Amino acid sequence: MSLPRFFVAAPLALGVHDLPEAQAHYLSRVLRLTVGAAVQLFDGSGQEYIGELTSVTKKAVQVELRESLAGLPESSLQIHLGQGLSRGERMDWAIQKATELGVAEITPLFTERCEVRLNDERMQKRLEHWQQIAISACEQCGRSKVPVIHVPQSVKDWQASVAADLKLVLHPVAQPLTEHAAPSTLAFLIGPEGGLTDAEVAHAAEQGFLPARLGPRVLRTETAPIVALSVAQQLWGDF
Repeated sequence: MSLPRFFVAAPLALGVHDLPEAQAHYLSRVLRLTVGAAVQLFDGSGQEYIGELTSVTKKAVQVELRESLAGLPESSLQIHLGQGLSRGERMDWAIQKATELGVAEITPLFTERCEVRLNDERMQKRLEHWQQIAISACEQCGRSKVPVIHVPQSVKDWQASVAADLKLVLHPVAQPLTEHAAPSTLAFLIGPEGGLTDAEVAHAAEQGFLPARLGPRVLRTETAPIVALSVAQQLWGDF
């Protein structure tokens, strides 16, 4: 039987720890765990920790970590996904599935056809929301490292600054991905609903992005990263 497994946003080590309020509430109030229950925790460092609850009250939970073990290895292919911002749950879905598929970094992008508008306060709230989605996905899929969710930026700024062995942008006319030499780092640019404009695709090419084609059908913005990352991991990663 698998142990309840949770991310803790603080460095972990063997010994006794007081759990953050959110995890303490979930363990005591939702799962109704009691003293002596075994749990597995991770802090994003790549290590996993196994221990048991030593104190459970209405407001606090204490755990003693007694065993440390190496977490699930990350893919040898480090992928940075540039994802055009989309409305509603589409962005949440893209981040969740990209995390499950082993992406290392995600940058939400403002594009010409982007319909999402974020002021500073809303941007911070969305960033925290997306980070929690990535954490929950790691808890579910077994990853020991949480991908970095960067502050949203313009697609042009990201195109100019991102570094990778291979940089790809979705385009209906492109050579097969198998024609590319195997990279160790990959940047993948995917547009929002409505796609990237011709000018944005042209600017990507100027910044070293190569066209990539993922079959004959037009994919939704939330479907494209799933297909792109799956194919990339199959060709060059850990699938």
